[in-house]
Formats: sequence, C-alpha cells, structure tokens
Amino acid sequence: MHELCINTGIGYGLNVPEMLPHIKAAGFDGFFTSWHEGNTRRIAELADKEGLLYQSVHAPFNEVDAMWEPGDKGEYVKEKLIACVNECKDAGVPRIIMHAIIGMDRHEPTEIGLQRFCRVVKRAEKIGIEVAFENTEGAEYLAAVMDRFRSGYVGFCWDTGHELCYNYGRDMTELYGSRLSCVHLNDNMGMTDRNEMTWLDDAHLMPFDGITDWRSVADRLKKYGFYGELTLELTRNSKPNRNTHDVYKDLDADGFLCLAREKAAELRQMLSV
Repeated sequence: MHELCINTGIGYGLNVPEMLPHIKAAGFDGFFTSWHEGNTRRIAELADKEGLLYQSVHAPFNEVDAMWEPGDKGEYVKEKLIACVNECKDAGVPRIIMHAIIGMDRHEPTEIGLQRFCRVVKRAEKIGIEVAFENTEGAEYLAAVMDRFRSGYVGFCWDTGHELCYNYGRDMTELYGSRLSCVHLNDNMGMTDRNEMTWLDDAHLMPFDGITDWRSVADRLKKYGFYGELTLELTRNSKPNRNTHDVYKDLDADGFLCLAREKAAELRQMLSV
C-alpha cells in the first residue's frame, strides 16, 4: 500500500526535530525535508527513533539557473548539489529532488548546464542515490535533462500543482510517466493570468482544496504503475496578497497535519477503485 508522507516545512515555525513527532502523531509514514547542510544524518537518526521514513531531500534550487551559465557561480552551485548527494548517501536517504531551473523567463538550456548536471548525476550513480527532476517553470530545462540522462538513477518527480500553474495544465505524466519515481501532491487555483506565469499561483494547498482533477491524478498514477509514497508538499500560508489559505487559519500544526493526512488517505483510497 502507498505510504503517506509530507514535507516538514509547512509554515508553523517548527524546525525539523520539532516537526517529526507531530508528523508521526498525525499518522504519516514519512517525510521529506529541504537540505539542512551538515544535519542530514542527525535528521535521519531522529526519523529512525520516530519510526518514520526519510523519503527524500529537496536540493537547493534558488540559484540553480547559474548551472546553465558560464562562470564560477555555476561551478559553485554544481559543487553544492554534489555535496547534497554525498550527504544523502551518508545519511541513508535514497533520493534527492532537484529543479532543473528557476526563472519564469528562462527557455534556453545550454550544453554547459548539461555538462554540470552530468557531474552531479554521475556522482549519484556512483554512490547509488536517485536523482528525481521535478516539473517546474522552464519545461525546456526539464526536457533537456530527462533526454540527456537515461540512467536508472534518474527519474521524474511529478508535482501536481506545478503542472497546473507552471506547465499550463499539460499532462506531464504523458511525457515522463514511464520514469515516474516520486510525487509532490498539492493543489492550487491554476493560472490566474493566462498570459503571465507567476509564482504567486503556486499555492501548495491540500489536495481537493483547489481545482485539480484528483480523479485524473489517481488514474494517471495507476496508468503508470506508481506504487511509491504519496507525498504531500504543502504550506499553511497564503502567498502575498492572496487569501487562498484562509481555510486553514484556525488550525494549529496538529490540526493541519491531521487534515492533510485525511486528504492523502482519501487519494490513496481512490487508487484502489
């Protein structure tokens, strides 16, 4: 049966060690974190004590656009990604999630970027860590890395919310479903301006609280034989000048997590029918 996981940074001001008991109490099977450099092994030890699966680490992405440009910054970002891969191996975390790009106006992958990502992928292959590239803005960059790297250690992380607001609703599993290795499940209200993509639309609501067709999500997961963890990536906070998350305003961390777990279980039930 699909295990249920959630991100630790849901927006209640609790650090990872503080969050894990709450995640366990809500009935989740596991979690994923951002990369807390130098602390991944300690988090893994805490996960073992709680009986939780440390499902993945999300690599840094705020400067990943530099990977595609000449210069020292791109080399620095590459080395950071390799360090993240190494730390995951040391901690026993099996998977690292990466963005291929950041930037709504970026559309031209370069060979230097592919060469840098090649160094990251080769290191991951050597030590047995899976790299899952996520659908974000800049679909050309995802296409470039997925086409270049056909290794069994390179997979696809399907973000349901990004598909709706960053990929113009295009079925990303049609492109990469055969390489689907993990999911980031979340909802939003789609593109509020059909002519301009904006990060403000990437709401990360709970499933069933936006406009995503979750029957379609379940059907596509079944179509591609996905038996991995159902992993939520959520926040309790609205983006600036938005009120999408008012529905959660009266929930404390435990209430939020319990509601999220109910919704994840509802999606899991849909996969059985």
